[in-house]
Amino acid sequence: MEETAKAAKQQFNVRPNAQAISAAERATLLEDPGFGRVFTDHMVVIKYSDDRGWYDAEVTARAPLSIDPACSVLHYAQEIFEGMKAYRTQDGGAVLFRPDANARRFRQSAERLAMPLIPEELFLEAVRQIVSIDRDWVPSGEGALYLRPFMFGSEVMLGVRPSSEYLFLVIASPAGNYFKGGKDAVTIWVSNDYTRAAPGGTGAAKCGGNYAAGLLPQAQAVANGCDQVVFLDAVERRWVDELGGMNLFFVFDDGSINTPPLGTILPGITRDSLLTIARDRGIKVSESPYAIDQWRADAESGRLRETFACGTAAVITPVGEVRSVDGNFKIGDGGAGPVAKELRKTLTDIQRGNAPDPHGWVQKAY
Repeated sequence: MEETAKAAKQQFNVRPNAQAISAAERATLLEDPGFGRVFTDHMVVIKYSDDRGWYDAEVTARAPLSIDPACSVLHYAQEIFEGMKAYRTQDGGAVLFRPDANARRFRQSAERLAMPLIPEELFLEAVRQIVSIDRDWVPSGEGALYLRPFMFGSEVMLGVRPSSEYLFLVIASPAGNYFKGGKDAVTIWVSNDYTRAAPGGTGAAKCGGNYAAGLLPQAQAVANGCDQVVFLDAVERRWVDELGGMNLFFVFDDGSINTPPLGTILPGITRDSLLTIARDRGIKVSESPYAIDQWRADAESGRLRETFACGTAAVITPVGEVRSVDGNFKIGDGGAGPVAKELRKTLTDIQRGNAPDPHGWVQKAY
């Protein structure tokens, strides 16, 4: 307990980037940053070792890392990350949305991958530090500053065991639309050959290996003219799981909403927020298994009115069509439905401080 408190209160050594991008060049980059292509001037780095705990917290110029070829993460993939955003407010400041939830999930991911648990307050302070020093990078309008805290095993060794040394970093990237062209609705491909996660696996952890396993089926989705891949459960190959990087919701003709239950899927913070908002509005919400055959039948009968995906990067993205080797089917009229539109507006208004925040989700970034 004493060591945890000490780590949480440690001071950050701040070394501003002497070669930061000019204001004019930054303004040009912020006009159309896309997603994950443009990066800010700084990064946070905190070291860990079994004998010293967390130490040497610093904010420094964003630069390449120098690691040994035998660095454990390169061989055993001991790595986790988070995705979160800072939003520009009308008064020119910036806020974070539920950063404490990201901190908790990061610790849960670390526990699953046998990594050290970073104190939540240290995680949050690291995030606040980078938003503060790179505050001019937070876009106005509909954009946001995407924050990527991550940690990996950095010990130089080839033994199959948890690393005894780690690096925790936070980098930042101004972000616009996740999908190119700002699509009204996306088309998704059902993967019959591959699964994302199995019971007892790492599906509920936010680790890079989960995403690496989804790259081939994602490529198959693109080859079939789709934007994303959706996975089925690993046991029966029957139940809808999640997309390669987003949770799914289904809206029915009686106004009710369903989303697949947690277990092998990522406990999305956007997912949890939407469930809360829907319940606040008196909408009947369930978290229960939903079969791919039932999805098709409900779409064809009209019982299913909307399907949408959600996540930090894309917020809410309507699904217009589902394709598979068994044939294709359309959701509603193939566009964005009223429930998805309204939930998106409510969520984004709260995130940007433009609507009441009854659950205390929004925090000042600096």
